[in-house]
Amino acid sequence: MKTKYFLLVLVLSSYTFGLQAQIQTINTAKSSVSWLGKKITGQHEGTIKIKSGSLEIKNNKISSGNFVIDMNTISCSDLEDAGYNQKLVGHLKSDDFFGVGKFPNAILKINNSSAFLNNVASVKGQITIKGKTEDISFDVTNEKNTYSAKIEIDRSKFNVRYGSTSFFDTLGDKAIDDIFTLNIKLLTNN
Repeated sequence: MKTKYFLLVLVLSSYTFGLQAQIQTINTAKSSVSWLGKKITGQHEGTIKIKSGSLEIKNNKISSGNFVIDMNTISCSDLEDAGYNQKLVGHLKSDDFFGVGKFPNAILKINNSSAFLNNVASVKGQITIKGKTEDISFDVTNEKNTYSAKIEIDRSKFNVRYGSTSFFDTLGDKAIDDIFTLNIKLLTNN
């Protein structure tokens, strides 16, 4: 009788454990965020570091997540001239773009997702840039402890006006696309 009771408890415990949420902490040293911004005359790209983050996985879905992106770490990887590189990064940190002095962090919050099917899930959440929060949706790919996503963001929704045809109509070849892309690769410690 004791053996049957033990087996029943073991089976129920396994079943309950499978339904419980699993918190996965992001390994910030091994994770990356790369950005790409385009303009009529070319493009620039670089990286931004993740300060902290975690995902909650339950029933093969992302039930929640929260990530802090350190805007002070924004860098440019395509300009080899140190002076031009520093000038661009300084401009991106200025109030013309991301106002890093006043808004040092961007926040990505995941509210829920569909179940992973063939390692891909559709995610819904919010992103906060320059103190303004907007709804966002994107796909996430999961392979073991790595989560990857490509997110396109309309900077005009966050009052990032410089060179934007949404705010200025006489820019000509000085126009910068409103849409910029983040390629995110998150490695978890679990």
